[in-house]
Amino acid sequence: MKIFPVSQSIFCVHADVDPTFFEGIWPIRESGVSLNCFVIRGEKTALIDLTSDWTDASRQVVSALTSIGLSLKDIDFLILNHLEPDHTGFLRKFHRENPKCEIISTVKGISLVKSFYSISKGIRAVKDGDTLDLGKGHILSFFEIPNVHWPETMVTWDAASGVLFSCDAFGSFGKLGDRVFDDEFTETEHAAFEKESLRYYADILSSFSPFVEKALEKFKSLDIKCVAPSHGVVWRKNLQVIIDRYAKYASYARAGEKEITVVWSSMYGNTKAGLDAVIRGIEQEGVPYSIHRVPDEDVSYVLADAYKSAGLLIAMPTYEYAMFPPMAYVIDLFRRKHIFNKTVLRIGSFGWVGGAKKEYETAITPLKWNSLESYEWAGFPAETDLLALEEKGRELARIVLGS
Repeated sequence: MKIFPVSQSIFCVHADVDPTFFEGIWPIRESGVSLNCFVIRGEKTALIDLTSDWTDASRQVVSALTSIGLSLKDIDFLILNHLEPDHTGFLRKFHRENPKCEIISTVKGISLVKSFYSISKGIRAVKDGDTLDLGKGHILSFFEIPNVHWPETMVTWDAASGVLFSCDAFGSFGKLGDRVFDDEFTETEHAAFEKESLRYYADILSSFSPFVEKALEKFKSLDIKCVAPSHGVVWRKNLQVIIDRYAKYASYARAGEKEITVVWSSMYGNTKAGLDAVIRGIEQEGVPYSIHRVPDEDVSYVLADAYKSAGLLIAMPTYEYAMFPPMAYVIDLFRRKHIFNKTVLRIGSFGWVGGAKKEYETAITPLKWNSLESYEWAGFPAETDLLALEEKGRELARIVLGS
């Protein structure tokens, strides 16, 4: 396993893993994800964050440490910026191997060390602005950034090198392979990482965008020369790219891009026929759109585009007097992930009688949407329905353009 020097005394240790799901819900079998840890060698040695035990990640980390002459027993301080198990799943085994290592986290983080891993000795709680002197110029500072992503989260800052160890902040899905730094990847690879960083943000952090913005304000006082997250690319050359990207992502909680995300389901083609008419109207106004069919596509990808877009078009049939179940799941995740402040049109067909409209309007109440009047029809849409739906598409597109 290769280790990656960030400076003469700081090293990135990463493991690439590809479990079927991240957090048990977001598909990453195709893209995978990196689990990044960082070693700082002063007079004392600190390891920042751990990994889970996914697909031998811990073995990869131990192998990398060995390549620079370190074993787990050589670590003096283990700094846990965030206690989610993808960063701490290896902690119990690590502690058995090195019980003398001091574990450092926030007050809430230390509480989780105790409750998750039954470790009560050799622990130190730190608060915003506390420091740890490793010697040889490395004085680490800790800054709390609660709810980016859990309430106990902090970042670690090394002023001597200008490295910000940001844990989930500035992270992304996607395996890294035998490179970790931004200047080592091609434009094509970066385009793929950009898509995966948006999906990561929408799936993992969108609910906490106000806290992300608070953290970004806190970081402005730091002379950052390298952004070192625990998932994804380590940014040492064009680091403003990822900082600006996260600022943009956080802003989508208030106002998205002037585009429309289409999310649709159809049982027998009746709703699809109406949807095609609405899309014709959108296209006449020249508004870009992305389109996702559920349940064919996983909601992880729907969330990414929906979070980014100012407008949503939701097409679903009535199913047993209520919403089509796969679409009900989408709406529920929109609520959980705070897909707020969108301009939205909902359309759909029904058989004997409607019912989806009532359940839908109740479900979207918390979402602060500017909702156009829903449009429903029985069976296959008549010509008058198609003309009305086309006009609905133009109306939605004009509002999004003016937003």
